[in-house]
Amino acid sequence: MKSLLLLSILAALAVAALCYESHESMESYELYPFLNRRNANTFMSPQQRWRARAQERVRESTKPAYERNREACEDFGLCERYAMVYGYDAAYNRYFRQRRGEK
Repeated sequence: MKSLLLLSILAALAVAALCYESHESMESYELYPFLNRRNANTFMSPQQRWRARAQERVRESTKPAYERNREACEDFGLCERYAMVYGYDAAYNRYFRQRRGEK
């Protein structure tokens, strides 16, 4: 009987501990948790969006050579598999430098 009482108390404590809801995050209680399509991008002004696009274009055009080589290698399956074993630099040299005539 004592063990049954102890077991039921432990079970009640476990249920209380697992079912306790902290109110740290109240997102689930908001009336409208998601934005509609029309208001989705209103937090950025058109000027900020233009600036972000321009910065992305600059970043794309000024990538380091190793990043461009890695992307070229990732697009080619054999090169990517070779890179998993020997590294991207060795894989790029094997599959792309020889094709362009560079040594």
